[in-house]
Amino acid sequence: MVELNDQARDVIVAILGGGQGTRLSPLTDERSKPAVPIGGKYRLIDIPISNAIHSEMRRILVLTQFNSTSLHRHINLTYKFDQFSPSYVQILAAQQTPDNQTWYMGTADAIRQNLRLITDVPGNLVLILSGDHMYRMDYRMMLREHLESNADITIGVLPCSEDDIAGFGAARVDNDGRILEFREKPATPDAREGMRVDPALLEKSGIGADRPYIASMGIYLFRKETLVQCLENELVDFGGDIIPGCVGTHRVQSYFFNDYWRDIGTIRSFFETHMDMVTPAPPFRFTDPDWPFYTRPRYLPASRLDSCTLSRTMLSEGAVLTDSHVEEAVLGIGTRLHGVKVKRALIMGNDPQMRVGNVPHGAPPIGIGPGTVVENAIIDKNSRIGANVRILNADGVQEADGDGWVIRDGIVVVRRGGIIPDNTII
Repeated sequence: MVELNDQARDVIVAILGGGQGTRLSPLTDERSKPAVPIGGKYRLIDIPISNAIHSEMRRILVLTQFNSTSLHRHINLTYKFDQFSPSYVQILAAQQTPDNQTWYMGTADAIRQNLRLITDVPGNLVLILSGDHMYRMDYRMMLREHLESNADITIGVLPCSEDDIAGFGAARVDNDGRILEFREKPATPDAREGMRVDPALLEKSGIGADRPYIASMGIYLFRKETLVQCLENELVDFGGDIIPGCVGTHRVQSYFFNDYWRDIGTIRSFFETHMDMVTPAPPFRFTDPDWPFYTRPRYLPASRLDSCTLSRTMLSEGAVLTDSHVEEAVLGIGTRLHGVKVKRALIMGNDPQMRVGNVPHGAPPIGIGPGTVVENAIIDKNSRIGANVRILNADGVQEADGDGWVIRDGIVVVRRGGIIPDNTII
């Protein structure tokens, strides 16, 4: 492991900040996708950065473009290393240069536009990650597979069902894990033809027959010289353009990951991910003393509860709850509830700088007021929800837009800083 750690320290990590994240709107209307709060106190970007730090890969570049102000602030306030260490987390914001006059057109184009900066960093390997996935992974195990197979490119993959494979890149591999064919998002039976995994290989790997496909996780480990070669063109996307072409010209290896992994791509998946966290046996936990996830320290006081009942609830610091009943919920930092019933909800809380007494004219105080019921909903940060409000979506509406709120995938989402007056019914 000592030798592997030394090799890991030479890996350059590039984390893609993602596009506009329209499927996660309105959560991404004022912030980039990796900056979306998750798990009560974290941001999505904390997942890949923490995984990289634990994997001894501590030269990290974060490529950003859309709504990146809060992401930049979070990274700058969170990830500070010893000045005598070569470790760093550096932001590479999209910019126009004499060589690049456009914004990032895709994942590969984002790397291409920063290729000179990446190649200037000492090291022979580049690990490319996405900033919007939920998982706990030791990248050193992928590095070991890459080195032992003498691969040019190694792709993180996982088993996938037929219903889900249409949303991912599909790989066909041989018995040694070498990728023989790669198809991006095969949405039809014809597109999936021939991509099923050999049943004997499934059985050997302990994978059920209900997951007969191999899906890309969007994690790529490149030899640096291979990355340069693969980007000597105008192709813009790794999954759709670069990887399918490289399969025939380079040794492309798969690294099999069979643990919890989730793509936070839609409001429904984002909501269900949080509901998974409060089940009796959650498939993913932030609490692991051997592999904690890092985030910005906020120095908030302990949460205060008065005459409340909570069950299956994650409660973050700085919250104030009075006369409230909460079940199956994730409550973010600084959450304020007074006489509220909450069931199956994500309440992101409030920024510490939000003063309780500073109330806009005619608006409810910060937090959620007495007599209000919240169910199957996401309440974004710094919202002001009045008294006797009903946020239930009792009619099962799938899509709707209101003043300060929307319904997406059947989930009510109160916008960041949204104001919901007394007696409103949603």
